[in-house]
Amino acid sequence: MQCALASLRVVPPALSAKPRYVRHLLLTLLMLALVFGCGYAGYRISEKAGIRGLTESGERQLELNARAVESEITKYTYLPSLLELESNVSRLLLTPDGYRRQRVNDYLEGLNRRSGSLAIYVMDTDGRVVATSNWRQSDSYLGEDLSFRAYFQDAILGESGRFYGIGSTVGEAGYYLSHGLKANGRIIGVAVVKIRLDALEQRWQRARLEAYVSDENGIIILSSNPERRLKAVRPLNAEIKERLARSLQYHWSSLDELIPLARTELGAGTEQVTFAAGAPGSQDHAINYLAQTRPLEDTPWHLTLLSPLQDLRREAISHGMLAAAAFALLTFLLIAWNERRKVIATRLAAREALQTANNQLERRIADRTADLRASNDRLKAEIHERRQTENDLRKTQDELVQAGKLAVIGQMSTSIAHELNQPLAALRTLSGNTIRFLSRGSYDVATTNLQTINELVDRMGRITASLRAFARRSNDGGEASVGKAVEAALQVVQPRLERTPLNIHHQFEDARLAINQTRLEQILINLIANAVDAMSFQADRQLWLQGNVDGDRYRLRVRDNGPGILPADREHLFEPFFTTKPGEQGLGLGLTLSASLASAAGGSLSAEHPPQGGTAFELNLPLAATVMETPDE
Repeated sequence: MQCALASLRVVPPALSAKPRYVRHLLLTLLMLALVFGCGYAGYRISEKAGIRGLTESGERQLELNARAVESEITKYTYLPSLLELESNVSRLLLTPDGYRRQRVNDYLEGLNRRSGSLAIYVMDTDGRVVATSNWRQSDSYLGEDLSFRAYFQDAILGESGRFYGIGSTVGEAGYYLSHGLKANGRIIGVAVVKIRLDALEQRWQRARLEAYVSDENGIIILSSNPERRLKAVRPLNAEIKERLARSLQYHWSSLDELIPLARTELGAGTEQVTFAAGAPGSQDHAINYLAQTRPLEDTPWHLTLLSPLQDLRREAISHGMLAAAAFALLTFLLIAWNERRKVIATRLAAREALQTANNQLERRIADRTADLRASNDRLKAEIHERRQTENDLRKTQDELVQAGKLAVIGQMSTSIAHELNQPLAALRTLSGNTIRFLSRGSYDVATTNLQTINELVDRMGRITASLRAFARRSNDGGEASVGKAVEAALQVVQPRLERTPLNIHHQFEDARLAINQTRLEQILINLIANAVDAMSFQADRQLWLQGNVDGDRYRLRVRDNGPGILPADREHLFEPFFTTKPGEQGLGLGLTLSASLASAAGGSLSAEHPPQGGTAFELNLPLAATVMETPDE
């Protein structure tokens, strides 16, 4: 009985120990699972952080190498257009002969040696090479027909040719830059520069950098790994392959595809790819890369940078193991803490964090408010300064318009002073002779001299009257004679015509126009003076004054055979203060005032640019009412 009771007392402790063992086992398994999970999370976080850091580093390296590729290309872009400045090149293309060809060959040879390019050559409009820098070599391009090349077809259309390809003569790869050579406004040939880009590959290999450049067709043309060169980075169908084969851009390459074993998009221009690679003495194995791609400026090419991920994965595994160990240690430390203390500590930390965030938010709001106020003050100051500048500019424009008027009057005064010198000298001589003839009693001769003096005085009066009429800017209408206006304008610019002789062709019919005579003279003075200035640096100077009646309008053209006006300047011709004259020779108001006077009279002033050269200004004005009226009978 007592033994039974004793046995009953021993059984309950044994039964209670079994559930405790189970709880400990479950807790241990849970801890192991958490440690493993923490290690995996640490591995994933470290891997993502490493990829992020590798991406940022790769972007900087990608940008640096992209600039290097762009710099290598752009430093030669000036060479094709430079040949346009060499007169022997233009002469050879216009009138080819053996002597000029040899001179151009020698010039291209020296230029190619100094610039460090592969070759420089010139083609005619049929695409045949007429001069080249490698004329001494047995595989020279001289006489070769390259009209099928895309860079020739672009340049002959007036566009800048950019082309990468493998030479059809010697099979040497290079980048071609072409430019259409012009003479008298038309393309007479094409200049081509071929440059070598393999220095970039050697630089990448020395830096142990895995990178490649793909062109607009998706073909790798530059690569630090020679095995990837001339591989396609995207699928090519049979039609594209046939087109590329006919163009001989890549010579006779098969253009196989560079197909990754796996590919994962990570963002714009960034992806994770896996390529198969062979190791010595072992089977093929896979290598993971972080691939970053960006387009190159001024070319349809793309630069791709491959960053291996093996070291990053090993580092992530180490970080995962450290995270698992740290978590296990932290777990054992946290078990000793009271749950209540943890809750209190958590609440205090949350309250402190909330207070800190609140303080930071208030500081940011205060800083942003101060920035907005400062920006508002700066904006007000800029508005005030801009208004002041506009007022000053308006005053300056008014003063320059007045100065332009006074400049024209000054030109007329100079011309009239020149015209008055001769009558004054004649008056002085005739008056002295008249006194002597009167004293001798030669009244007939004295009378003749006095009549001549009277005519000279009348002539001087007409000259000064024309000056007063021109200086007076009346708003009244009136009529003007084309012949008288041309005669008066030529009289004003006579000093310039004496300094710069030219042939003037009068091809106009006289008519009366509905415009003030003085205003018509001012317009013609500005147009003729501009033409004289434009032809001042050439030997052959021709000026045509052409005019005819066209219905109820009159068209008067002032045309010269000068150098013409540059295309970039043509749209600014009638803008105030715009001038193509060097230094301080012009205010840029002559054409503006002339156009305004023509518009005020119901007409217009326009500029034309004949294909044979020079510049023509057409003045279109209505005929006077007396001319337009028709009789009843």
